[in-house]
Amino acid sequence: MKTDDFDYELPEELIAQTPLTKRDSSRLLILDKNSGNIKHEHFNNILDYLKSGDVLCLNDTKVIPARLHGVKKDTKAHIELLLLKETDTNIWECLTKPAKRVKLGTIISFGDDLLEAECVEVKEEGIRVFKLHYQGILYEVLDKLGEMPLPPYIHSKLKDKDRYQTVYAKYEGSAAAPTAGLHFTNELLEQIKAKGINIVYVTLHVGLGTFRPVNVEDVTKHKMHSEFYMMSKETADVLNKAKSEHRRIISVGTTSVRTLETIMNLYGTFKECSGWTDIFIYPGYKFKAIDCLITNFHLPKSTLVMLVSALAGKENILNAYREAVSLKYRFFSFGDSMFITDDICQ
Repeated sequence: MKTDDFDYELPEELIAQTPLTKRDSSRLLILDKNSGNIKHEHFNNILDYLKSGDVLCLNDTKVIPARLHGVKKDTKAHIELLLLKETDTNIWECLTKPAKRVKLGTIISFGDDLLEAECVEVKEEGIRVFKLHYQGILYEVLDKLGEMPLPPYIHSKLKDKDRYQTVYAKYEGSAAAPTAGLHFTNELLEQIKAKGINIVYVTLHVGLGTFRPVNVEDVTKHKMHSEFYMMSKETADVLNKAKSEHRRIISVGTTSVRTLETIMNLYGTFKECSGWTDIFIYPGYKFKAIDCLITNFHLPKSTLVMLVSALAGKENILNAYREAVSLKYRFFSFGDSMFITDDICQ
């Protein structure tokens, strides 16, 4: 299976640079994963395609201002860090630019020493491990010094940093937003509940594993970086009951998919747990946890295009993407949405 098999043509002008004024006004492409049939809607009408008894699973991670600009204490050379994940107390893996300037023992200062990062381990692919030194509470320090870590294909300045958070974001720790959830408003979530649809939450702190490009020709040779996840007993109980009653489990976002499938692979059931996952889902994978997926449009040749292709079939996905391009859908983090379902009828 070749990485190039998951490529598609995307005009640069279709990459959304800013969020829409209203979260739920984005377009919605509905794809029947079995037949490949397509319908075009707007996201605020998604309620018409959800059924009483469905379970909607959302990722309640919260993005931290994870991009930091600092200087080396000795040479004053500029260094940029992207905090990816905390592996121990105040020990963080970071994507470092330029990484070649950061050796073991290098100390980087941010905000006139308000925060210092000491390199304690050198890894490959631009990753360095730092011990952070600061006074007070880390996330308050990051609020003063850090920037929201928008993806590199977004060149516009984000006026309201809350627009790169879901309305239900709760647990801090992500280096990127679970963007499928950006389309939901509190009002829409209340309407969904009122229709008899269960809403549950898992947490997966989005790190490098989700958005690192695939740089190998053979898909199966790609290695995912691990990301931290959590599931509560309350969520597990709702999901297990839905499974036993053959009701649909609908994941909001690929990060929720990876959490649910990881847990089901490990335990054969949903249960209260936490851990690290490096699950890589591509065609041939047999889904054990989810039935349907609400997601955005993903980068060509990315692990996320491979994941949705595993659920709906590569040809169905690439055909839907071609149609979305022809109709000038907006792509990627601030772009439009897709509902991969097993029942396209209203």
